[in-house]
Amino acid sequence: MDIAASPERIMERLVDFERYPSWALDIKGVTVDSRDARGRGQEVSYRAAAMGRSTKYTLRYTYHDDPCRISWELVSGDIMRRLDGSYLLEPAVDLPGGTQVTYHLAVELLIPIPGFVKRRAEIKIIHTALRELRAHIES
Repeated sequence: MDIAASPERIMERLVDFERYPSWALDIKGVTVDSRDARGRGQEVSYRAAAMGRSTKYTLRYTYHDDPCRISWELVSGDIMRRLDGSYLLEPAVDLPGGTQVTYHLAVELLIPIPGFVKRRAEIKIIHTALRELRAHIES
């Protein structure tokens, strides 16, 4: 998805974990449990709405040499065994001065669900996350 903002501005918002509940509608609470040497959130715990119930999970973030890439992996979660992903920010081709945001996500729940239901849920999560991010940054 293209967003009318610089990669630096977008990354600044992506790592401001404590503010997620103000713009990411399914996120109900965030706690930064540990920070790296530069003060960036390293292990972050979330409380979120998921599938009609509340869920808790903790992610470990990795900051790469490329300042336009951040990734994470699940440390613990009450309804999932995998919630790994990344954001990649690149110049937008069709939006001068904008950024193309690519969001990768891999989810594996503790309870098995049919593949087509899982794919639909992953698509919904990704599109909702990107739309909410764009609305937050462009507002």
